Amino acid sequence: MKKALLISIALLVAGIVSAQNPVRQTKDSLVYRPAATVDSTLAGKSIFNLMPSKAKGAKADVKINQSQAIIDGMRKHIAANPSRTMSGYRVRIYFDNSQNARGASEAALNRFVALHHGIPAYRSYQNPFFKVTVGDFRTKSEAMELLQKIKNEFPTAFVLKETINYPPADRQRTYVVDTVRVVSPTR
Repeated sequence: MKKALLISIALLVAGIVSAQNPVRQTKDSLVYRPAATVDSTLAGKSIFNLMPSKAKGAKADVKINQSQAIIDGMRKHIAANPSRTMSGYRVRIYFDNSQNARGASEAALNRFVALHHGIPAYRSYQNPFFKVTVGDFRTKSEAMELLQKIKNEFPTAFVLKETINYPPADRQRTYVVDTVRVVSPTR
């Protein structure tokens, strides 16, 4: 309730300020955010859809009355805790220690991110090597799938075992696209 009141007041104040400052130009931009992550064998599945039901021909009839607030709270909790780690696999797309390795590693990272939205990419430096690794996979076979997809773009890529962040809960939707409106006021 307090949140809704604060949001209403903020919108009202923003409306008053925008009325005093006429808008000169707006521009929409796309922002790619990582999807929620979770460590679970039921990742991407709803437990409530897995329960037996007489409509599906099961012997038991299970009915769950679940508050939407609990479902929303769980989604917020999962989204707010993405930094937990586990043992898994990544694909190394760049590894070098030449004089131009810093710039080349940054270029490799930017090229990968531009081509493959939603797959996390990491750039690191461990004296004297610059490294770029991509993906967070629980199994080696999942990492091998990505390796096969990017082998033409990054021919020296290979799979390695590393400490990873929790992979996305839904492998089909690894990122969320938001539209951000940039407004520049008149001066």
